[in-house]
Amino acid sequence: MAAEQKYTEATWPSSPERATLEGKNKFLGFWLFLGGETVLFASLFATYLALKDKVPSADHALAKDLFEIPLTFMATMLLLTSSLTSVYAMYHMKNFDFKRMQAWLLVTVLLGAAFLGLEIYEFNHYVHEFKHTFTSSAFGSAFYTLVGFHGAHVAVGLGWILTLMIRNAKRGLTLYNAPKFYVASLYWHFIDVVWVFIFTVVYLMGMVG
Repeated sequence: MAAEQKYTEATWPSSPERATLEGKNKFLGFWLFLGGETVLFASLFATYLALKDKVPSADHALAKDLFEIPLTFMATMLLLTSSLTSVYAMYHMKNFDFKRMQAWLLVTVLLGAAFLGLEIYEFNHYVHEFKHTFTSSAFGSAFYTLVGFHGAHVAVGLGWILTLMIRNAKRGLTLYNAPKFYVASLYWHFIDVVWVFIFTVVYLMGMVG
């Protein structure tokens, strides 16, 4: 079987993620999944935009009263950097360098975990300092649903990458697991792109009203 064949750097295909029919099918399934995810996030963005100014009274915090752009900008840089390290990991995957791929994936996971930690801190700050909760207003519900749903995707992505790293630590690279690593990397890029929209629509637009 092609997946059981022993490869070297010289014999490793240039596009290992698409070298088998199974790998191509994984790509097809992933893009179908991504289409559904895009529609779902689009719906959450539309809901947020419709409800972002819906607070019960003047004493409830609005977006411009809540958000701390330096903190959010730091989180954004962490996530964007993790996307870059994921690219480095896939570069080494294509060059049949398993150890360096694993190293860069570990850096990706650490950066993603740091982003998630900042997001949890942010939510905790809003709840305790401003009493801004999921049920405090329509704005609160829309905000926590959109940003929290993205955070859940980050957590899933971290678990996905870590699982692949651990399960294949002794196997090395094969044409069976190469598509799995590549699809996980694409998923991570999708998460980063969604966050760029969140940072722009929720935080930057929120600060200017």
